[in-house]
Amino acid sequence: MGELSHRRRMLVLAICCMSLLLVSLDNTVLNVALPSMRGELHASVSGMQWTIDAYTLVLASLLMLAGSTADRVGRRRTFQAGLVIFTLGSALCSLAPSLEALVGFRMVQAVGGSMLNPVAMSIITNTFTEPRERARAIGVWGGVVGISMAAGPIVGGLMVESVGWRSIFWINLPLGIAALVLTARYVPESRAPKPRRADPVGQLLVIAVLGFLTYAIIEAPDRGWSSPLILTCAAISAAALAGLIHYERRRTEPLIDVRFFHSAPFSGATVVAVSAFAAFGGFLFMNTLYLQDVRGLSALGAGLWILPMAFMCFVCAPLSGRLVGTVGPRLPLVLAGVAMAASGVLFAVFDAEATDALLLIGFVLFGIGFGLVNAPITNTAVSGMPRSQAGVAAAVASTSRQVGTSLGVAVIGAVLATGAASAAGAAGHTVSATAAAAFVDAARPAWWIIAGCGALILVLGVVTTGRWAERTTRHAAALFEEGAPTGQTSAGARK
Repeated sequence: MGELSHRRRMLVLAICCMSLLLVSLDNTVLNVALPSMRGELHASVSGMQWTIDAYTLVLASLLMLAGSTADRVGRRRTFQAGLVIFTLGSALCSLAPSLEALVGFRMVQAVGGSMLNPVAMSIITNTFTEPRERARAIGVWGGVVGISMAAGPIVGGLMVESVGWRSIFWINLPLGIAALVLTARYVPESRAPKPRRADPVGQLLVIAVLGFLTYAIIEAPDRGWSSPLILTCAAISAAALAGLIHYERRRTEPLIDVRFFHSAPFSGATVVAVSAFAAFGGFLFMNTLYLQDVRGLSALGAGLWILPMAFMCFVCAPLSGRLVGTVGPRLPLVLAGVAMAASGVLFAVFDAEATDALLLIGFVLFGIGFGLVNAPITNTAVSGMPRSQAGVAAAVASTSRQVGTSLGVAVIGAVLATGAASAAGAAGHTVSATAAAAFVDAARPAWWIIAGCGALILVLGVVTTGRWAERTTRHAAALFEEGAPTGQTSAGARK
């Protein structure tokens, strides 16, 4: 690929950001539409969980595969395939005749989505080769997430109220087609000089771990936590996880290299990503149901309530990036943990839903915490690792975010469903003190889970950013320099 002009590089960045807007807007818009979708499709709480988790599970499972595939067959080609599949999946979602069909079409969307954001980041990295210019480009990329979070609830509310929930998927059609045409015209093709080998066994084991675990959590309230099906799914997930660890340790080019986890900062960043996005997924899921089903607000009204949280994310995300660059990841991680834990405690102990002022404070606190946590996740995951492994480390962090969202929606939804039968009754569109009290009581354990996620982020922010943590990172980097899988010598490695 020859040197591109400044104008051409800006066009490539804009096209890649368009794909990020496509995926990010789809997620935030969907949450506001959940109650309307449930009413038309006659779905339960678990059904609504599947509309979100079917997407995030497939996305999490395929992110690593999509990245390595793009390195082999071409990043532009993979990116274009992702745009086609995502746009087609969006069109199918808008026509879904049933909940089962919608869940299936969301999975089609996710297959395309897995080829967009990680591949777009690879395109940006290879287009902007000068470090300072690349940092600015990645900053613009991160800003698009904030824009989507701020615009999503409002756009979703307006579309649902004026046209109906199916229209939220129409937004993706012109954006997807425009991005596809522009990609063909302006984005140059690129490949990795030495792409990683495919790991189909590891890929299948990842799908088994995430799929069976999420199914067990979501379906347990209806089928019973001790039912044979739920226990079997949990056992299969645990066995698949053990098999994945054993298998990946023995490969030269594994899908998930366990050597990364010898680094305390990397392991901490992975757990922080899961915790933060589990809290975020659960927070949005609960409050969307509460605002519309219990308070009786419209989709637009619910979107306006979510806006303060989205705005604080938008403000705090670049601030966090500057803090990481000047003082390191510890301060933003600690502040993020404190803010998210405080938000959870405000709901769990002080019933923040009881007054508008407390509810607003709860949204603002959570937005501050979530806005601060993203930059240190990526920075901590890749810092200290060999440059050749930075992309893979960042991909694991991205996968952890999606896993967190899936688990958050699954666990929080299961807690709500298990809390009390009256919580399900509170899902009607009438506002009553009884319904509100039932929902608040059922949600209290879920808020403690969110507070616990914040506390865990706080603890890990302290533990994984000190001198001991730096020594573990140097140890992990040395393992990569030796060129052997964990627990093996190079000669004994199995490809």
